[in-house]
Order: sequence, then C-alpha cells, then structure tokens
Amino acid sequence: MPDLSNWDYDLPWYHGSPLELTVLREGSTITQNRDLAGVFSHKPSIVAFREHGGLLGHSGEEPGFLYCVAAPVTSADIHPHPTSSMEPGEEWLTDRELRLELIGPTVVCEEERLLPDEIRRLQEQWEQRKAEQA
Repeated sequence: MPDLSNWDYDLPWYHGSPLELTVLREGSTITQNRDLAGVFSHKPSIVAFREHGGLLGHSGEEPGFLYCVAAPVTSADIHPHPTSSMEPGEEWLTDRELRLELIGPTVVCEEERLLPDEIRRLQEQWEQRKAEQA
C-alpha cells in the first residue's frame, strides 16, 4: 500500500449514484476525482483508464446523480479501497455515514461508452491476470 499519510483531505469529495440520496452509508465509495464519481453514477461493471491516466471508457448505462460530501472528511472517516484496481488515492471507502449535497444529474456520454468488443477484451484481460495471480 502506498503512503497516503500526506493526503489532502480538505479537497472536495464526491460520490456518484443512480439513486437520489441525502446521506451516504458507511462502506460506500467516495473520490476526489469529480469525473470518476460521475462515471460511478452510471453503475458501470468496467471502468477503463488509459496507460498514463485519463478515462478511456466505461460500461455504465444508467443516468444518475453527482454528489459532493457536505461535511468535513478526515482520515478517521475513510480508508483507501483495499481491492481497487485504480491508482492509489482514487477510490476510498467511508467509515461512517456522510451527508451529501446534490450537484446535479448525470447522463452517459457516448464518447465514454465502451463498445461491446472493448468490454469483451477488457474482461478477457482481467480473467487472464486473475488466473496468473492464482
């Protein structure tokens, strides 16, 4: 696990969901990456990034909502997602309920949508990596 001890918890935190919410439950995912939270609002099973950062695409289909955490967040409130496939610090889990403020609705952008053959290729790569680690 990389050293995240100097993380800036004062920056805004976001959550994306297809549900209308006012409170985020303990164990939910938050991020300081607003675009990533928007992607999560579409409930994708796959989120793919380019080799040097930046969103490649996702498999989400649902419209959703983008939220900002409406209370201060400290290191006691969250921890890095232990099984995230993203870069360290991109995905965190909440250790308590957090109040949310609605930023607005989200819609799936066509340029973000992965094509069926891209999804199939990414799933095959994931299965291959999983088999190699076993």
